[in-house]
Amino acid sequence: MSEKHGLDDAIYERNYVYNFHYHLIWVTKYRNPVFSTVKLESDMKRILVRIAKLNEVTIEKMEVMPDHVHLLISFKPKYAPTNIVKAFKGGSARMFFEQHPEIKSQKFWGGHLWSHSYYMSTLGNMSKQVAENYINNQKHGAARH
Repeated sequence: MSEKHGLDDAIYERNYVYNFHYHLIWVTKYRNPVFSTVKLESDMKRILVRIAKLNEVTIEKMEVMPDHVHLLISFKPKYAPTNIVKAFKGGSARMFFEQHPEIKSQKFWGGHLWSHSYYMSTLGNMSKQVAENYINNQKHGAARH
């Protein structure tokens, strides 16, 4: 079982200490504004939380926008970041289309919810706060990315 200690947000495991924080962003295919209702947004948030638990990922901040997702996440160094991205994008698309097959048939002719690309960066402690503020202000900011 891991524990957080100190001001540096380090995670202390039995055999190692880590302090990885990743800002992950990905967009819907064709930038379709899929998550345009509170219910659709909340369904996707529940799905992402479930995927995080299944993959031992901690979601520190999350925002689901109509056409993209922002996550601030942390996970054990034994996991490859690319595999975490695949778990989130592939798993969320599958689960979302199972819950909302009408969206797949109406908006996504090729059957893909997400664009193939994504953005992921690692964060130090100072930039972590900047990323948290950015994600927290997504709904309230004037500019939509």
